[in-house]
Amino acid sequence: MTDALGTRAAGVHLHRSVSVSAILRSRRAVSLSDGTLLPYDRLVLATGARANIPTLDGVTRVRRDRQIPTAHAATLDTSNAPLPRGVTVLRDLDEAERVLAAVAAGKRIVVLGAGVLGMEIALAATAARGEACVVYHGEIPMAPNLDRGGDSVLAQSARRAGVTMVNHSRAESLLFHQDDDGVDRFDALICADGKQVHGDLLLLSCGVGARTELAQLAGLPVSTGILVDENLQCWTDERIYAIGDCAQVAAAPRVGDLTALPAGGPSGLIGPGWRQADWLAARFIAEVLGRPETAALAASVSAVVMLKADGIDVVSVGNTSADPWDLSVDDHAAGCASSPLRASQWADREAGRYVKMVTRDGILGGFVYVEMPRTAVELTLLFERGSELPFDRSVLLRYDGPDYEPEAGSAFARDVTVCWCNEVTGGTIVDSAEAGSTTVACIGAVTRAGTGCGGCTARIGDVLERFAAATAASAT
Repeated sequence: MTDALGTRAAGVHLHRSVSVSAILRSRRAVSLSDGTLLPYDRLVLATGARANIPTLDGVTRVRRDRQIPTAHAATLDTSNAPLPRGVTVLRDLDEAERVLAAVAAGKRIVVLGAGVLGMEIALAATAARGEACVVYHGEIPMAPNLDRGGDSVLAQSARRAGVTMVNHSRAESLLFHQDDDGVDRFDALICADGKQVHGDLLLLSCGVGARTELAQLAGLPVSTGILVDENLQCWTDERIYAIGDCAQVAAAPRVGDLTALPAGGPSGLIGPGWRQADWLAARFIAEVLGRPETAALAASVSAVVMLKADGIDVVSVGNTSADPWDLSVDDHAAGCASSPLRASQWADREAGRYVKMVTRDGILGGFVYVEMPRTAVELTLLFERGSELPFDRSVLLRYDGPDYEPEAGSAFARDVTVCWCNEVTGGTIVDSAEAGSTTVACIGAVTRAGTGCGGCTARIGDVLERFAAATAASAT
């Protein structure tokens, strides 16, 4: 109630326990499930995404492209086809509680899909003394996000942590048993080669898809997401915008352009969504107050993929496509204006540590690391500054060596990014600490650092610890 009063005082009116059933573009209004019509001057679609349901015998898939949204928010994703008992996805708090209860009870969790979320859940379950098994079609986990070296080290580290990794396994159907009340419950996942993977709870972690039904029903252009231009405006209606997981940003076609839909899709990351929301709010405010138009929405920072788990720290930043053993090609002789990508790689599978650095003309354009946190901080700073790497790349590995001295590196440089989701630097954290925000929670409240994916909270703590030590030293 207090939150509702606060938002109303700020000029925000909440409509709870209802959903939007249609966008009436000709009337500039939306129709709610209770029959209410809400007029709009500007409409922002922030409908987010839902978990993908794979094609499995025993699980009903719903075609949603022309389906009128349900009137009840609780059934927005399940519609009239709820998942079988013992099968879940992980997109809301109720589903998280279901997974947590299974882990606490010592149940065996079968995770279908070896992406970031699937691997994090499996590792978290085993860290809590649960049992987890990850089933995936490919050879290595997180294949779309990491290079082969990082994937291989991650897979080995996960097995050492107690996760059962079942690769080269295409899931086809589910096997059920009956509960005491006669209702079917998940018993096993059946793969194409006849393998049966038994468990108590099946977690489907097979990616997400944008919620685009409202836009499609309203005749707005849709591809993987709702198509908007660089100003986040829908291609065919300048009064409608989209942000976050439902928005696919792409240049609107000009007269005479090919009609093929653009490639790509929504970013699927929380940081870009927040930046879009902040930018669009500033644009609306400027428009209402008659101020000059806001600067163009800055391009998103390079893709950052993080896996967060106890004892396993994995990050991929920027372009990591090059391999150290790629054949050398004389690109200039072939008429290419740019130099080829070069890669340097170091791995220690026994220790579960790995680094790959990708450069062009010596400038760092991307990197991958597993369990090399201090080296990663140095690489992050070099990446953001567009700096050239030392000719001998191996000198960067010393930051995670036994003779590391904090003063020798840039781990606490003011301009190094600590929180990628919100682009918060070490300097911003120190400034906030000097103003009285001396805990991780306080820093999150003031700067939003650590409130996205959560992978930076330990680093925030390190910065605050160093700040406290420096403050104490200056006081003596």
